[in-house]
Amino acid sequence: MGQGTEYGLVDLEEVDTPGDEWEEIDVSDTEADKIARKRDREFEQFEERIKDADQFKVEQSVFDDATFAALYKLVQDGYVEAFGGPLSTGKEANVYHALGDDREVAVKVYRINASNFRQMRDYLEGDPRFEGLGGKKKDVVLAWTKKELANLRRARNAGVRVPEPIAAERNVLVMEYIGNEDGRAKRLGEVQIENPQTAYEVMREYMRRLYSAGLIHGDLSEYNIVFDEGQLVLIDLGQAVTVHHPNSRDFLERDCRNVASFFSRQGLDVTEEDLLEFVTSPEPDPSRD
Repeated sequence: MGQGTEYGLVDLEEVDTPGDEWEEIDVSDTEADKIARKRDREFEQFEERIKDADQFKVEQSVFDDATFAALYKLVQDGYVEAFGGPLSTGKEANVYHALGDDREVAVKVYRINASNFRQMRDYLEGDPRFEGLGGKKKDVVLAWTKKELANLRRARNAGVRVPEPIAAERNVLVMEYIGNEDGRAKRLGEVQIENPQTAYEVMREYMRRLYSAGLIHGDLSEYNIVFDEGQLVLIDLGQAVTVHHPNSRDFLERDCRNVASFFSRQGLDVTEEDLLEFVTSPEPDPSRD
């Protein structure tokens, strides 16, 4: 297609064949829950250090004992070495800058008492990976965290540029930091696009690759696409659903409508219908049932 040169379209020949078929995702107690219940001296000292760190800006609405324990476990396992300040704050999660094993990482902390808890359930119900999920808020948020980890892995295996998932513990996800010394990467809606046609072609190809791998982003717009070192990167895949979700078609049509609308405002002659036809031209891999 030739559109990958400027915006860093991932070469499909360089990525693995999509795998890890619809695995069941376990939301039972993790090591972090055990640490929180035990509350030994080292854990309590870690908790106090984090609470006292000005740059971390701890909020009680985000951090309970088990969340501190999840961070503690990730530090013990070497995924996080030092915490920085917040990159973003939202109703469902806060994202923090941190130093990992010889590189910068982003630490996403989901709120157990998320205000959009019911909306989370709408995305989880009907996903074959979460059959039998209970109604407890904790279970839903823990499932959501593991769902984002699994979705990021699947997207990368499909040749879609997303943050590299590194580790997850309870309601905390560690992933690649997308940005530089000046801060986080800018969202597509925050930058001047020099070549909208090329950007659109990369974007629609990524949407098609996701669909072919059996995934639909579900909340795609210029606010969930960032521009980093010449590449378009999709972010926030926690809500991404499988093509078997009962509302998958509605989510896909909304994604197409949002993307087509954005690029229409950039002066391109694109429509939601044409984008939808392009994205769905390959059938999802039947082995993913």
